[in-house]
Parts: sequence; C-alpha cells; structure tokens
Amino acid sequence: MGGPDLAAQMIRAGLVDEYRLFVSPVMVGGGHSYFPPGARLLLELVEVRRFGNGFVFLRYRPR
Repeated sequence: MGGPDLAAQMIRAGLVDEYRLFVSPVMVGGGHSYFPPGARLLLELVEVRRFGNGFVFLRYRPR
C-alpha cells in the first residue's frame, strides 16, 4: 500500500480485496496495529502456510 495511514483509509473505504499477513512467533516492540482502530471486518480465511521457523502466512478475503 504505502504505509499504515494510507492502508487504514483504503480499509475503511472497503477498497482492499485481500489481506496477506506473516505472523511471527516473536513479539518485538509496540508497532502499528494491522487494522485501523474501530474497523470491524468479516474475513474469510483462504490460505494458511506454516514454516519451520514458526512463522505462519495467512491470506484472507473480505466476505
């Protein structure tokens, strides 16, 4: 996208057709929230990939 602020605007406007996340088994710092505050989305999980190092790839589509 172009950063969390632009992504938040696109999510709120309903312009995102797919979400791809890499989830790490380690937590570092506070960082930014993936979804904007107050966003309520109905998502369908369409793909999961697990890696030997503990990472997980998740792909979602809005319902």
